[in-house]
Parts: sequence; structure tokens; C-alpha cells
Amino acid sequence: MIVQEARRCVQTIGFYGLSGRGFNNPVDMAIDSRGVLYVLNRAGPEVESRMNYKRITVCNLDEDYLGTFSTGGTADGQVMWPCSIAIDRDENLYISDEALHRISIFDKEGTFLGKWGTFGDGDGHFSRPAGIAFDPDDNLLVVDGANHRVQRYGKDGTYIGSFGSYGSGEGQLSTPWGICLDDASNIYVADWRNDRIQKFSSEGTCLETFGSPGNQDGQFTRPSSVAVDQSGNLYVADWGNERVQVLAPDGSFLAKMRGDGGMSKWGQDYLDANLEELEERAKADLEPKPNASPNDSLRDESASIEKLFWGPISVKLDAQGRLYVVESCRHRIQIYDTRSWKI
Repeated sequence: MIVQEARRCVQTIGFYGLSGRGFNNPVDMAIDSRGVLYVLNRAGPEVESRMNYKRITVCNLDEDYLGTFSTGGTADGQVMWPCSIAIDRDENLYISDEALHRISIFDKEGTFLGKWGTFGDGDGHFSRPAGIAFDPDDNLLVVDGANHRVQRYGKDGTYIGSFGSYGSGEGQLSTPWGICLDDASNIYVADWRNDRIQKFSSEGTCLETFGSPGNQDGQFTRPSSVAVDQSGNLYVADWGNERVQVLAPDGSFLAKMRGDGGMSKWGQDYLDANLEELEERAKADLEPKPNASPNDSLRDESASIEKLFWGPISVKLDAQGRLYVVESCRHRIQIYDTRSWKI
């Protein structure tokens, strides 16, 4: 079991920003070999005034703001419902877009390189592509959400194959979302509407199923993302339950987290420059007790208590064992050092 003290957040990155430095409904992130973070800002709804809020924010672990690229729209190099981001061996960036049913490609400086994808339900077509991840051969696995399957492509968009079909049986999927691979090339899919995680072989054969609908330990409500560490432990963004859960390789429950975020560097910079808001913050109750009413919910609690996860939508692990939890509703990333966890 993971002791509570080891689950404390070691760093918080980001704050709400309409443009430039800051995040706006972030949904995913990737980190390159230099320690640079690329954060997808979905920034809905899709109205003209919000198009410029849709972007990729670039920063590092020291919270140095390194710039942004892309904007909302349908043209080449633009995004509408960006969903997931992955980095290939050449450190080019691939972004899935649910609304545009395509994959867009950028270099690490943000220069648009190309796109591919066609709407439909045939081989090589997309309907709301979601999570993406590269396999050991540098082919791209794409969660084809509304087609309830996973497809594999070459980096140029050449269709290679797929697995999965609609349903709730073993190996079937219902609006899947997140995806990752372990060190043995097994594939893990966050089976969103089936409230479970499924493990597949590299060829797409279902090996195991973890979880069931609910809010008890080891159960999920709309899991949106999964990451696997070198020991085979699973980290699941249990989006509907406003938490992250940790499972052993056999799927048994190890721990859960509701969040422990603090003030980010960007947030502190803002407050230091706006002393009236700093004074008001000092007076505020940042951990109010929930009202004892029948209408209480985990989402209400997360919205009211600043340190808690609010919309934990994506989890990623880096080579140093740091766990990144992207919070879409609180516009930030909480970071945990799993190397100190006693599992």
C-alpha cells in the first residue's frame, strides 16, 4: 500500500489563462527528452471569441514559459477539439482532434508539418479520434472513440490494422478514450463508457479487464486515461470520481488520490502583481466543509476545495517516475514523485 505522505503533490504547474502563459481547459500533455512540456488547451465551447484560447502551451518543469503554437479553427495547423498528444522518435508532435477527425503533426518548435485522417467508419477512417500513443516500431495507435476501436498507423498515416468493436464483452469497447503501452508492448485502453481498463497484447488480443462501474476502491466512473510504470502498476484518471487510482499489475487496488495541489509559480507571480487579490485570497477558506445536503457530489467538493483534483482527465509518467495529472477544470497539472511511494 502507498502511504499517505508519499502521495503528496511535489509541484503544481499552471493557472487559468485565456492566452499566452497559462492553461485553458487542458486535456493532455506530453514531455520531450529535454524536459519540455507541451500542454493541449481545448478551451471550449466552440465560439469565435474562444478560438484563440485553443492552443498548445509550451513550458518546462521550472515553469519557464516557452511560448504557444496553433489556434482554433479548421485550417492546416489549427485545432478544434484537440484530445491527445504524443511524441515520436524524431520528437515531432502528433495531436488527435475529435471534431476534425484527423491527426495533425508539428515539429517541436510548433511548425505545422502535415495532417491525415478522414471521417467515416471504414478501415483507416476516424470518428472522434481520442487517445494516441506510439508503439516500439514508432507506429501510432489511435483510439477511434465513436467507432469503438483502436487503429494502428504508420507515421505517414498508412493504415496498418485495428482491433476492438462495440460492446461490453471481453475485448469490446464503448467510447474508449485513453491509451498507453507498457514495457512489454502490451496495450492498455481506458474503456470510458464501460467503466473499466482493458489490457491487450501488442496484436490486439484481450488479456485482462480491470475495474467495474462504481465509486468503491478499484471501481471506475468514466476513466479517461491510464499510464503504466516499469513495475507494471497502473495509474488511472478516474474522471467521473474526481480521483486517480493506482492498481497493481493484476488489477488489485493499491491506492487512490483526490489531489493535493498547491500554488504554482505562475499563480504566485500573478498574485504578487495583484495585491488586492492576494489579500482576498488570504481571507478565503480554501478548504470549506461540504454542505450536508442530498445534492452533494464529488464534483461539487472538487470545485470548492482548491487542492483537490477537478476534472482529472489525463495521467502521464516520465522516465524519472514523476506522475503528471492534468486537471481540465482547474487549469493546471499536479506532479507526484512515485519513486518515493512504497508499493
